[in-house]
Amino acid sequence: MVSFPSTHAPFVLALALAASPDPGAEVTSPPADRDLARAVFKELVEINTTDSTGDCTKAANAMAARLVSAGLAKADVQVLGPDPRKGNLVARLRGTGTRRPLLLLAHLDVVEARREDWSFDPFVFREEGGYFYGRGTSDDKAMAAIFVANMIRYLREGFRPDRDLVLALTADEEGGRFNGVDWLVKNHRDLVDAELGLNEGGGGQIKAGRRIANTVQASEKVYQSFRLEVKNPGGHSSLPVPENAIYRLAEGLVRFSRYRFPVRLNDVTRLFFERSAATVPDSEASDRRAVARNPPDLAAAERLSEQPYLNARLRTTCVATLLEGGHAENALPQTARATVNCRMLPDEKPEDVKAAIEAALADAKIAVTPVAPAKRSPSSPLAAAILAPIERVSEAIWPGVPVIPTMSTGSTDSLYLRAAGIPVYGVDGIFEDVDDVRSHGRDEREGVTSFYEGQEFLYRLVKSLSE
Repeated sequence: MVSFPSTHAPFVLALALAASPDPGAEVTSPPADRDLARAVFKELVEINTTDSTGDCTKAANAMAARLVSAGLAKADVQVLGPDPRKGNLVARLRGTGTRRPLLLLAHLDVVEARREDWSFDPFVFREEGGYFYGRGTSDDKAMAAIFVANMIRYLREGFRPDRDLVLALTADEEGGRFNGVDWLVKNHRDLVDAELGLNEGGGGQIKAGRRIANTVQASEKVYQSFRLEVKNPGGHSSLPVPENAIYRLAEGLVRFSRYRFPVRLNDVTRLFFERSAATVPDSEASDRRAVARNPPDLAAAERLSEQPYLNARLRTTCVATLLEGGHAENALPQTARATVNCRMLPDEKPEDVKAAIEAALADAKIAVTPVAPAKRSPSSPLAAAILAPIERVSEAIWPGVPVIPTMSTGSTDSLYLRAAGIPVYGVDGIFEDVDDVRSHGRDEREGVTSFYEGQEFLYRLVKSLSE
């Protein structure tokens, strides 16, 4: 569990729905730097980096060439990895060494995209109607392009940070056998070791045309699947018996479907509910504040749990996702299996979740086993040293928009770094419409203004954390 230093001053929230500036209001980098960021963005999007046919090494080499051309020493720019198509770029802008490095992380790979599923070629960068279109525009090539462009801007300005700035653009975050961050931590820890890091996972939120929050991902739930299995002698289907593997498993799953893990908040989710209360109508705001108390108001939690988005932040969740049984239509089933996928709170013990599933099934004849070991991901501390600069830069660009720490219900590459003792914060300052999220989907896009504002936000934030 993380703790809040007593020196951290509370952030005064405004009513974001009423006070946030118009999304069209520009607070962006100089024109030459915007042009560079757009060019880098275009180049990255038009390099196919899918797992099936793409090449992350090609994208990593392209970014390495830009950095060396801008003046970064060749010795400080490396492309390395365990597979010819899965190269990872690690580049270092050297500082005075007063403090330990700051890691800037983004992934180069993207999810699959078929031309026939899109309105246009997903690997041709397209600007139209105030948006940049293409696979990876929102996940995660915008952040990668911004980090590269900003690194070049620092070089041009002669900026000398008080710590090294380490840029890591990696492979296989979206899947595949060669996860770049995991590989770098295990094989080249010295290259990516840092006091803290910035990654995807947070970001700005727009609803009904208004900016409502700039979120900071400080933790994420832990992925763990369990196999539920019933075995039976089987037999001929013409001679049925009461003990049937499919029936036993089905009855257990029905019982399990009624179970909910207890409400349990941590420092990240408690602050999330406290601060996000200012972004919702009064009727819900009071419940969010009530559930943030210690102990939480369980009646308020019950009402909030009706929203899947909030329910997933109040507790560990598990849900049946796969089902199989039997081996022939004219035979009694010898085996019935189900997969239950859990997203556990960061400090939840897998063995405790397993025990809770077994208790909810209430049947000793249903075996419960982990499909694979859980990848632990402790929370990153919400100290003033990280929150205060984020709040200060955010307020300067988007006055009145609250900064809200959050726990992701999915996962990012931050988990490998957090598990290795490097705190990472998901924050990019790129605002997206919460009602039109297209990451991983058809016609993925990123707002033009949001992209350029994110560029300036990250430029200022990195400088604030390194001078």
